Amino acid sequence: MHNKPGDAVKVTCESQAVDFVRQARAEKKPFEIVGGGTRRRIGAPIPNLPQLDLSAIQGIVNYEPEELLCTLAPGTSLPEVESVLAQRGQRLGFDPADWSAVHGASGTPTIGGAVSVDAFGPGRLLRGPARDSLLAWRGVNGLGETIRGGAKVVKNVTGFDLPKLMCGAFGTLSVLTELTFRVYPRPSRAAVLAVKDIGPLEGFAHLRKIARSALEPSGLAYLPASNTLLPDVGRGAALIRLEGEEVPLVEKIVLAKALLGAQLDDVADGDGLFGKIRDGVMFAGTPLDIWRVMIPATEAPRIAAEIAAPLWLGDQAGGLLWLAAPAASAGLIRDLAAANDGQAMLLKASETDRARLGLYAPPPPALAHLRARVKHAFDPDGLLNPGRLDHGSAA
Repeated sequence: MHNKPGDAVKVTCESQAVDFVRQARAEKKPFEIVGGGTRRRIGAPIPNLPQLDLSAIQGIVNYEPEELLCTLAPGTSLPEVESVLAQRGQRLGFDPADWSAVHGASGTPTIGGAVSVDAFGPGRLLRGPARDSLLAWRGVNGLGETIRGGAKVVKNVTGFDLPKLMCGAFGTLSVLTELTFRVYPRPSRAAVLAVKDIGPLEGFAHLRKIARSALEPSGLAYLPASNTLLPDVGRGAALIRLEGEEVPLVEKIVLAKALLGAQLDDVADGDGLFGKIRDGVMFAGTPLDIWRVMIPATEAPRIAAEIAAPLWLGDQAGGLLWLAAPAASAGLIRDLAAANDGQAMLLKASETDRARLGLYAPPPPALAHLRARVKHAFDPDGLLNPGRLDHGSAA
């Protein structure tokens, strides 16, 4: 290996990744796994280590549109994946996000990075997060062994569902080399409707009512008066995205209006608006810390009011709050998340705060022990992305 800190070795296939890991283990040298480079500033900072660059392991390995299956190399760019699927009227279920604007990153977001950090978008509401779409995976563990899990079929009931562990593991369990997804049909039409001049309490209540209905919304978000994405919303706007073919979509819109008993305005370029919500565009350039806080949707109005972040919005009908807040608010944000059985993810902060706070609050001892056992099983020497998921202080 003999790589200096910060040096990158670009591999082009799985066997080269195996060789790299085995040499790193022989020399007892931890390393950082990189791809498109757009998500490196998420999580606790990694020391200046040698880098294993997977960006050249890219491309569509196998695509079976009739079976709703797509196998991808981890370095494949999200735009390429979305373009190939769109040509066959399909899409990824978890609506992967590109947080490049949030971090001011100039690289290209990859499918491997999206899975590793669990970068889901508004579409999660209907089709679930990455772990619900990832059917199978191949990779290299910390022993330099090729490993795989899952099966390339939509229904699989054999063995442990190991692919789920890779989603949100931030590259700490294996070097991803192949990912197989269930993909979903893309409806020919979509409509985004807005209830405007509505406060958070009533706005989130409207969104929860739609979420509980049979309308199958693919996006439910709330933008407060201070938002910069949609002008002239008064006190705020509740956004509803519905999809379907022409006649069924018209019926859904009629039912939504009847269900809420409120005026629903059409939003021009509604898909573009939900794309900006997904990618955190509203938070680009802010000097404040940026959080993604998963909470019970019913608690969103109260928690948003208690935190009183200068810049915020609600996604997932209130189950996800995006917040831009001063560093001094970290303790309050983490405490409120924990008190409501939620989780606060520090998406962007200074390197000092990332080191101090970590990506998430420290887990309970039993969960911490379980995570340590899983980590040891995949990477006993702690070579893969060391420290990335380290938990800092609760505040």
